[in-house]
Amino acid sequence: MRDVNKVYSVGTFGTGSLHAVKNVSFDVGQGEVVSLIGESGSGKSTLGKMALRLTSTTSGQITFAGTDVLGLNRRDLRGYYRRAQGVFQDPFSSYNPIFPIDRTFDALRRTNFASMSNKEWQGKVDDAINAVGLEPGTVRGKYPHQLSGGQLQRLLIARALLLDIEFLVADEIISMLDASTRIDVLNLLGDLKQRGLSILFITHDLSLGNYVSDRVVILHRGRIVEQGVTSAVFSEPLHPYTRNLLASVPQLNRRWDEVEAEETERSAVLAGRCLFHEHDDVASAPRYGTVEVAPGHQVGCFSLDADGVCPMTEPRRSMTGADR
Repeated sequence: MRDVNKVYSVGTFGTGSLHAVKNVSFDVGQGEVVSLIGESGSGKSTLGKMALRLTSTTSGQITFAGTDVLGLNRRDLRGYYRRAQGVFQDPFSSYNPIFPIDRTFDALRRTNFASMSNKEWQGKVDDAINAVGLEPGTVRGKYPHQLSGGQLQRLLIARALLLDIEFLVADEIISMLDASTRIDVLNLLGDLKQRGLSILFITHDLSLGNYVSDRVVILHRGRIVEQGVTSAVFSEPLHPYTRNLLASVPQLNRRWDEVEAEETERSAVLAGRCLFHEHDDVASAPRYGTVEVAPGHQVGCFSLDADGVCPMTEPRRSMTGADR
């Protein structure tokens, strides 16, 4: 994604506007898991839907393997969906409750594998179900209400794998699952990553993003405030919003007052400063962009207001190692 924006018309007769996504730029490499993390309304799901062309883009560029996704016609878009698929939050809403779950696979066959024999197709479906850790004999022919949320979610991933996809948008796919099932699905994503699948993992849960991702992108009010290698962002968060998010995660071995005191001390180090505006590359960054302040670690303006006007007026200067 490059400088992607999404503006919705709101209000009476659409006279108002809501800038939901602001100049977002990031990549997902081959065999890489990138987590989009942020609170509700930060633009995470909108970005996932734009990546799959399920929602239009106001401006910007989205490319996949060098191809302009936004410029695809209807025929070429079908080809794109053979390489890119999405799995979403509520698995129950993806199935018609009056039909067996096999119908979900059969719909895919009609559009993409019409010439395949019935024997070949059944074997292909069984292989995909086995790949997500389920036994075909225990789930095929069943109705959605006869299976758990975790089983239904894995079957949706199996459906995507039937197309030999290269890119998966996983939008809050485990938020409705219990703890034991969550780890199974996360481990499945890790296994798929090892096979070369690229995954955009959308979540509001920082612990899940830390567990599964190679890089993280922190969103707030539609813009990127921090992004980089997961270990760097989580061990040395630079943006006040990221630090607040991490401080809000409960820790079994510590009390809240200990964590709060530590965060207060950490915040005092950057009080009155904005690493974005202090950096030499800020002049070339877009208004809602980021600059690299450490290897593999980028940060945006510390201002969190809607206008993007930074309240920190300390003159820009080059950063020293101590500042970092």
